[in-house]
Amino acid sequence: MTPDIPTITTDRLTLRAQVVEDFAAYHAFLVSPRSAGMGGPFDLRAAWGMFCHDLACWRLFGHGALMIELTATEQCVGQVGINHGPLFPEQELGWLLYDGHEGHGYATEAALALRDWAFATLKLPSLVSYMAPDNAMSAAVAKRLGGVLDPSAPRADPDDLVYRYRPR
Repeated sequence: MTPDIPTITTDRLTLRAQVVEDFAAYHAFLVSPRSAGMGGPFDLRAAWGMFCHDLACWRLFGHGALMIELTATEQCVGQVGINHGPLFPEQELGWLLYDGHEGHGYATEAALALRDWAFATLKLPSLVSYMAPDNAMSAAVAKRLGGVLDPSAPRADPDDLVYRYRPR
């Protein structure tokens, strides 16, 4: 069975399935120093593998990544997703914004919408966000989403901070 990939809308954003045309901007982000908090920068092969992982999660787990598009202009400004699989000890709510799109609340708005979709649709008991300790911008987003630091949570990188979210 192939699950339907949802389209989720907010006041300003459309969260939609990725298409191959999204790869160029995604790749540019992953090869840049901005991807350091995710373990990057990455080469082309790794970026393509991550892009494919984001889509494959929908078939394998019933959740995955969605591109963040500004509804008014249809410009893709980043990605939000629920990661899972052998590299993630728990289902992880993650986000990334392309250069120049920070500071507008897009990451918070997108992550909140996907978090709420996941709790309502998938009935998950919790989600986590993993982040490098020096990623203050992502930590601020996690706190705005109601995330609470969970020092006992399992993590692939022992230095990561883990913010936990629970259904409301």
